[in-house]
Amino acid sequence: MKTSTVETAAFSPTDLSRAGATLLRVALGIMFIAHSVVLKYLTFTLPGTAQYFVSIGLPGFLAYVVFALEAVGGVLLVLGIRTRWVALGLVPVLLGATWVHVGNGWVFNAPNGGWEYPLFLIVTSLVVAAQAHGSNRSPSGGGN
Repeated sequence: MKTSTVETAAFSPTDLSRAGATLLRVALGIMFIAHSVVLKYLTFTLPGTAQYFVSIGLPGFLAYVVFALEAVGGVLLVLGIRTRWVALGLVPVLLGATWVHVGNGWVFNAPNGGWEYPLFLIVTSLVVAAQAHGSNRSPSGGGN
């Protein structure tokens, strides 16, 4: 019976599972950091984002709250701190993003963006939350 390279490298299924969970958690955290800092702060600016929130019927101050939640939550996810609670805590932000884009259609290339990406991020956040285990800073991004 032929063994795969992964098996001969002495990676157990648990090791691979933890590596996959860590990779997904860190990628999600980086996405939240990029979405808050690059998109809201550097590209649209916080006052511009607040103006957009007002234009769609949301209070302007909520833009600053969303920015802070995404930035701080992203850093916590990258560091693996309270992963489960952070990932679940960001789901309402993503539900809001889905609501904003639902009228634009499904795909990202629709004018003003589609709602598939925030929906995908909701599912990803739920998976990251489900995979979190162990102490506050376990190698796989624990944090119950």
